[in-house]
Amino acid sequence: MTGPESTGKTWLTKRLAGYYQTDWITEYAREYVENLNRMYNFSDMVVIAKHQINVVKNYKGTVNRFLFLDTDLIILKVWFDVIYNECPAWLTEAIRNRNIDLYILCDTDIKWEDDPVRENPGQNREALIKLYEEELNMSGTPFVVIRGNDNARLMNAVDAIDSMFG
Repeated sequence: MTGPESTGKTWLTKRLAGYYQTDWITEYAREYVENLNRMYNFSDMVVIAKHQINVVKNYKGTVNRFLFLDTDLIILKVWFDVIYNECPAWLTEAIRNRNIDLYILCDTDIKWEDDPVRENPGQNREALIKLYEEELNMSGTPFVVIRGNDNARLMNAVDAIDSMFG
């Protein structure tokens, strides 16, 4: 799952995991940043990225055909690029070596919901989705853009997954 803030990634990830009766991995960045008593920095981003890599690499849960990731390394790469104007080479390499079958890019067609860790409403969100799409195109990994509200969004994702994987 990838896309700008407040595009339904967590909501969709949970529901897809339920629909396919499989596991999903939570977004560590949100948990990490919510527990900081200060603004995050470059070093924090490194910790988040390394943790996310290790969680997926060492995953031992129940996977029934699919494992859904609520946020992937491409989001972290875009954040490094946008906020710090640099991305660690090891992160770019990890993205290149990641075994992802399909990215779901959540569109900005749903209403922005403010919360304490979100930073990019409005036009920033529109600019970010273009960056995610560029990164996905460069990755060479198949991706679909998912639109729609609530169950329509879920069923659009299910249709995309089923058409790709049968």
